[in-house]
Amino acid sequence: MSKQNIHSKIELHSYRKKLRKNLTPAEAFLWTQLKARQLDNKRFTKQHSIGNYIVDFYCASEKLIIELDGEVHNNPEAQAYDNKRTIYLESKGYKVIRFENKMVFDLLPSVIKEIQEHFNLE
Repeated sequence: MSKQNIHSKIELHSYRKKLRKNLTPAEAFLWTQLKARQLDNKRFTKQHSIGNYIVDFYCASEKLIIELDGEVHNNPEAQAYDNKRTIYLESKGYKVIRFENKMVFDLLPSVIKEIQEHFNLE
């Protein structure tokens, strides 16, 4: 797969659109902090596809992916799938950080601080 067609694959467009319209409560809550360049003037997109994977949030300037994990991720099959995804995305040069949904609601300042710590200091 070339770099030209790794992002926003056309065959995933309708599924991404559906996911964007149906964010989980944690995704919707974090999105209020990330949208419209509110966090350090960084542009984030939600439900962005890279390869055959759709990531929760993506910041192109930082090559940063943010994933939120709910209860569905707390089983061996889901964890194996998440690990496979992370390995693929990191092999393409992206940084992947994960947070449990509960953290977004209970520890938002810490979540925001950790996201900022992954920004390139240039």
